Amino acid sequence: MKILNWIKREKFILLSSIILGIIITGIFINYSKQYSDAIQTSLSKSVIRFHVIANSDSDEDQDIKKEVRDAILQEMTPLLSTSNKIDITRNIIIQNMDKIKEIAENVIKERGKDYSVEVSLGPAVFPTKQYGDIVFPTGEYEALKVSIGEAKGKNWWCVMFPPLCFVDVTHGIVPQENKEDLKKVLNEEEYKLVTGVSYEDNIPVKVKFKIVEWWQERKINKKHQLVKE
Repeated sequence: MKILNWIKREKFILLSSIILGIIITGIFINYSKQYSDAIQTSLSKSVIRFHVIANSDSDEDQDIKKEVRDAILQEMTPLLSTSNKIDITRNIIIQNMDKIKEIAENVIKERGKDYSVEVSLGPAVFPTKQYGDIVFPTGEYEALKVSIGEAKGKNWWCVMFPPLCFVDVTHGIVPQENKEDLKKVLNEEEYKLVTGVSYEDNIPVKVKFKIVEWWQERKINKKHQLVKE
């Protein structure tokens, strides 16, 4: 009798542990998904990215991509460097779309190529990308996109708003004054996430970044699969 009671008690404890584990897992999954979607949605509304895609991965095409990038940034720097609102930056970009395309076409022509150029401003899917010591997680962001030729080569990107494109990050660090500009348009949680800054918190910032990254990659892959089907 004692043995039977012990077995029943152990079964009850085991079953209770399993049920509790399932509940806790469900709560964590729901929390992490909501957190990921909230962060990514807010980030996508706070920044405009600049995306230049090369015709191919050949050395010549990659050089052309860089020259196109430099020429566009040289033109846009005085126009965007003082913009402190995303709507202002967006309007400036829209007003200069034809000019941006013309600049890219002139660079390509000077290099003896006849690649087409497509310029667009709208939502674009980005994998996790690093710019200096700032990292943006996977997700859909508003972006000025310049596609050269077949656009099958490696791409270059930066953040056009706030104006980080005009920062020299060859040493791998975005200056603090530019991070302050970023801090003005992001909330504290978003700023910590993209800069890797750790404050006292129950969940490390690297873990939070991975949560956002994982859920967004999953959502994007599912969306593309549905489109294909």
